[in-house]
Amino acid sequence: MFLLKLAFKNITHSGLRAWLNIIALSFAFVAIVLTEGLYDGLSEQVRDAEIDSNVGGGQFWQKNFDPYDPFSYEKSHAVIPADLKKDIDNGNATPLLIVSGAIFPEHHIQSVRLNGIDPDQNVINLPASILKESGNINSIPGFIGSRMSKSTGLKAGDYVSARWRNNKGTFDAGDIRINKVIDIVAPLNDRNQIWIPIEKLRDMMQTPDEATLIILKKNARKIYTNSTDWVFKGQDFLLKDLNENIERKRIYSTFFYIVLTGIALLAVFDAQVLSIFKRKKEIGILIALGMTNWNVNFLFIIEGCMIGLFSLFAGVLYGLPLLYYLAKEGIVLPLMVQQSQFAIGLTLYPKYGFNLFIMTGVILFISVIIVSFLPTRRITKLSPTDALRGK
Repeated sequence: MFLLKLAFKNITHSGLRAWLNIIALSFAFVAIVLTEGLYDGLSEQVRDAEIDSNVGGGQFWQKNFDPYDPFSYEKSHAVIPADLKKDIDNGNATPLLIVSGAIFPEHHIQSVRLNGIDPDQNVINLPASILKESGNINSIPGFIGSRMSKSTGLKAGDYVSARWRNNKGTFDAGDIRINKVIDIVAPLNDRNQIWIPIEKLRDMMQTPDEATLIILKKNARKIYTNSTDWVFKGQDFLLKDLNENIERKRIYSTFFYIVLTGIALLAVFDAQVLSIFKRKKEIGILIALGMTNWNVNFLFIIEGCMIGLFSLFAGVLYGLPLLYYLAKEGIVLPLMVQQSQFAIGLTLYPKYGFNLFIMTGVILFISVIIVSFLPTRRITKLSPTDALRGK
């Protein structure tokens, strides 16, 4: 009890130095929680966006389909088997027909992927109903994403000539009317892609009732097929590249975590060294009065514990309202981030877990105790007379 009272008195009477340590540690605590919350929120938001707008509950791929090889698109379509057709009719899945083609915007040629989608589908988060707006009956209705619009200069209401090769190997061409430009969250559904009605694309390709892949509804029951032409790809497979990319980029948040913690602990360490230098005579008196080396060490450890507790309390006091506000209102991202490779919207919502607060607090608390103990090892080896004389 004596050591507790003495440690508390030392902190409260040490003036601005102790409060600067407390402020530095509390800032590090809030900044670490905010950074980790932003990263966790980004990771979850990106995964959810990919699932909602691209992955769904999994996909059936035509056995020749390779999303990274546009030359495979010509042979990667087949008639939908009856068991999968039944789930499509029930709204548990939707087919996509993918064709490689080219468009000619502003007097130059650009390779594109023509995606045929059912305008009545509600499996993935794409406003396919836009394709019901026929406009000119001699043109093909379509829509594009904002990234595609920026790269081609196409806008809503524009017409663009397109060329493709049908199932017979014959080149054909037609005009596509851009019904609307939308903000597509998933970059995989945006860049170099035009979305048109699947039945129209089937007519263009002369491939009735065929598809390239079938996307299952996110919460649909598991679906099976006996056809050897179709291979099921689950969410783990479809999100593998994304998860690996996120884990690689987590190095940045870890580095920021270490830097913030190191700066805060360095401030505590320097303050403790200065405090010990100024309190040599006090320590000598305590040792002369019979206090053991362990008691002196324990005194500084208690002071470190109190600084850590005060810092955590201060961090919670002003940090909790700030973190709650950001989690509720979100952070509006700059355009450069919105146009990145990740499927992320206009606003990022941090995600904080109870474990994040506890783990960060415990790590900082233990670290403060360690850096409070390290400077005391040498001073306790002094003889009382040397300490009293300030040596």
